[in-house]
Amino acid sequence: MNLQEVVRGLRRRAQSKIVLLVLDGLGGLALEPGGPTALEAAATPILDGLAQEGATGQSIPILHGITPGSGPAHLALFGYDPLEFRVGRGVLEAAGVGLVVEKGSVAARGNFCALDAQGRITDRRAGRLAGEQAVALVQRLAALRVAGCEVQIRHLRDYRFAFVIRGSGLGAAVSDTDPQEEGARPRPAVAQAPGSELTAKLVNDWIEQAMSSLSDQPVANGLTLRGFSTDPELAGFSDLYALTAACVAVYPMYRGVSRLVGMDVIEFAGERPEDEFAAVRDNWAAYDFFFIHIKATDSRGEDGDFEGKAAVIESVDRALPGLLDLKPDVLAVTGDHSTPARMRTHSWHPVPFLLWAPDTIRLDRSQAFGESACMHGGLGTFQATSIMPLLLAHAQRLDKFGA
Repeated sequence: MNLQEVVRGLRRRAQSKIVLLVLDGLGGLALEPGGPTALEAAATPILDGLAQEGATGQSIPILHGITPGSGPAHLALFGYDPLEFRVGRGVLEAAGVGLVVEKGSVAARGNFCALDAQGRITDRRAGRLAGEQAVALVQRLAALRVAGCEVQIRHLRDYRFAFVIRGSGLGAAVSDTDPQEEGARPRPAVAQAPGSELTAKLVNDWIEQAMSSLSDQPVANGLTLRGFSTDPELAGFSDLYALTAACVAVYPMYRGVSRLVGMDVIEFAGERPEDEFAAVRDNWAAYDFFFIHIKATDSRGEDGDFEGKAAVIESVDRALPGLLDLKPDVLAVTGDHSTPARMRTHSWHPVPFLLWAPDTIRLDRSQAFGESACMHGGLGTFQATSIMPLLLAHAQRLDKFGA
């Protein structure tokens, strides 16, 4: 019996409200030995106060030493073992912008990129192409046709787009065309298992047309695809946890993973933490569980912008009173993974975790919210898949196990 089956057997309904606030890529490293991380360098009086009134620890998204992608890391936060439930980036991105990915269709995440005269990638993100420019290019590519299949693409954000291919006899076991490094050429799509050969051929046919169509562009004259995947048919939040759940997120991929697990996605205007918290306030009566996603912490980490990452954390802290005014019964503040600005990428380091539940928490000695404090927090170091049972328990939504 796995953890989901245990929790499903113990779930019960209650009037309590749960908030899971995820600052993407929250964990970090000091720039020099003995120095603070971005989280520790940030001025966070509200978060530090919550740590004093709650308990802290640190989570492991996948396994010790394994660097997670955003999709698997969020599945773990939601209680789905990412080693058991393999969900590719493509289906998450497609679902995030409302593209239907059923069994028999295959999705991928696309990036516009910059190529030199020899076809080598000089910028994997095409200079972080502005959204309006990318939308025009997506419209151009949407007109392309490949015999034997239907292709849909939709703009995601900035230089990114979602790609879905539909047809008979398609499999999703296809390799990425993104080499994940500059100076290399985009790779061809290659079938990685029997049954996906036709998909790889059709994808390569489409890419050939797309590259020709983009060849006149000064910057975004190429593209890559990654995360080929199909519908994972996950059990829904309501079934697993007896929760009515909502997602408040700016970026499509996080909306996508939320939709796949059965959350409603709340539409709202703006991109600041205040805007996201206002969306929660406006929908507070309708849901038991709110997943709130803050993206910019991860973006600043990937840019190597230590001060910028700290500033994003400070902006969340300043906005938190608007969320606390709603008086959630349980509030967890964490990240999906670590993105140290020093490394400019995701890392395997444990993720800081803060739990605030005034009626049920066992206080520890935490005086601040940061990596060092969380390393010694009373919750210890635990698998991220334990977060949902922990939140449900503190919300008094789980029955006793056994006689």
